[in-house]
Amino acid sequence: MAETIQADMGANVWKILVAPGDKVEEDDVFMILEAMKMEIPVTAEDTGTVLEVHVSEGDVVAPGQPLIKFEAE
Repeated sequence: MAETIQADMGANVWKILVAPGDKVEEDDVFMILEAMKMEIPVTAEDTGTVLEVHVSEGDVVAPGQPLIKFEAE
């Protein structure tokens, strides 16, 4: 079942480490956000496939904004 991973807080998208079609394992990092000079990794909770990436590096995201659409195996 596909799920959309959302931003927990307002932040800058610092680094995106995946692309649509990429297979990821549990605890792999999708992207790194930056807020208040802290790096915040966004990680996979399950093994699966990245379906869509909704943001680009350098974007500013708001709490609840969709970041990644992901399908767990």
